[in-house]
Amino acid sequence: MPQDLCEMTQKLMNNPVHILLEPNDRTLDGIRQFYINIEREEWKLDTLYDLLDTLTAAPAVICCNTYQKVDWLTEKLREHGFTVSALHVNMGAKQYNNAMNEFRTGSSRILIRTDALLNNTDVPQVALVINYELPIHREHYIRRNGRYGAFGRKGTAITFITQDEQQTLRDIEKFYNTSIQEMPMDIADLI
Repeated sequence: MPQDLCEMTQKLMNNPVHILLEPNDRTLDGIRQFYINIEREEWKLDTLYDLLDTLTAAPAVICCNTYQKVDWLTEKLREHGFTVSALHVNMGAKQYNNAMNEFRTGSSRILIRTDALLNNTDVPQVALVINYELPIHREHYIRRNGRYGAFGRKGTAITFITQDEQQTLRDIEKFYNTSIQEMPMDIADLI
């Protein structure tokens, strides 16, 4: 269990009992994993615009580390003409249900969310996960991307990294014994 989740349960509960189960439904098998090396953080948004314009038909989940980034990115994508739903822990149940319904029914083709809601956002038709930011904890990488490879499903994970995050990406590869390749130019053929 990620440390931040353990700390939160300690604060919210009296004498919590942690029952940790091995997540056997999460795997990176069947997930094509790529990264895009972006020279500067402020260029990520333009890269995302280009990527989403290229992949017009694929529903996508975009992962961010904070609710502030989710809200900011949601606003920017809407301004650019994309239909977007957003999820984070500061939303009420009604907002959450509305956002999930929009995405599941296809009225929104992009779902932007934080890691805190990973276990509650499984959508079978998703074949593309974009990590706008590398996860803060490497354990979140499989929670973000591996769930879409569960039960034999296929998918693609694309992670944006800056120059100073290359070693973190290599650490994730080593931790999961996987290979994350630089994204080829013909990505539209892969999705």
